[in-house]
Amino acid sequence: MLPSTALRTASRRLALHSRALSTSAPRLSSNDGNVQLKAVETVGVLGAGQMGLGIALVAAKNADKKVVLVDNSEKSIEKGLSFLDKLLAKDVSKGRITTEIADAVRSKVTTSTDMGALSTVDFIIEAVPEIPDLKFKIFSDLARLCREDATLATNTSSISITRIAAAAGPAANRVLSTHFMNPVPIQKGVEVIRGLQTTDAHFERALGLIREMGKIPSESADTPGFLANRILMPYINEAIICLETGVGKKEDIDAIMKNGTNVPMGPLQLADFIGLDTCLAIMNVLYKDTGDSKYRPSVLLGRMVDAGWVGKKGGRGFYEY
Repeated sequence: MLPSTALRTASRRLALHSRALSTSAPRLSSNDGNVQLKAVETVGVLGAGQMGLGIALVAAKNADKKVVLVDNSEKSIEKGLSFLDKLLAKDVSKGRITTEIADAVRSKVTTSTDMGALSTVDFIIEAVPEIPDLKFKIFSDLARLCREDATLATNTSSISITRIAAAAGPAANRVLSTHFMNPVPIQKGVEVIRGLQTTDAHFERALGLIREMGKIPSESADTPGFLANRILMPYINEAIICLETGVGKKEDIDAIMKNGTNVPMGPLQLADFIGLDTCLAIMNVLYKDTGDSKYRPSVLLGRMVDAGWVGKKGGRGFYEY
């Protein structure tokens, strides 16, 4: 054993060495010091589907931002704008807003089928289907097209932010996730996730915008499923397995969860509203990225997606719409 004086000396040297390492070692999440980003004035939304349209609406209505909504399908844009008008008309009919306010909100949203329309915006939120290669390609393009100080956010519900950021190359430090919940105009919660490369300035900017939109941010680590879907999707998947294996009928499965746990809708109805294709995509990511069999998607879930029975948006899922 070392004498006590030698032990104390060795301990002091170890402490000094540890402090030197901690100050010289690189941070896993980049810190950009005192970098100040301009206030967000214009928000770009890529994808005019249900999620993208909802994000565009709350950005224009709640945060009073100009919005550029981009989709490669003119038909999707027309459908999205029609839904936007319907939501605003509903707010007017219920006395939540005036016709003048509805018109002002509508005027803030411009559309395009060209991603180049996002070249001047301050904050971009991608809301396309959960297809990894599609998102990687989009972020590679955004890094090339957008301003050097633009924040690049994804609405992914399960794909690694670090992987998406890597696809952005030199713009990786500006990539993060703002995961909105469906339906966006109603649900308050938004998960905010940083990749290993994300800088503090862009992360704080995202938190600020989320709060301007009237939402409540929750920070999550960049891990499969993040917080919400790491908890929610296995719950939905187990309900589908209960149906698949005859533990209960769909009405009984939903009824016991509604009446027994006080949730607003049962898991099978909720899956229909989310989209069974989305549920399957998330479960596949959880299963693949963790290697844990508890995340294996239900066979019935895969079969229903194969049949095109994807839920409410398709007219049929576990229920007919």
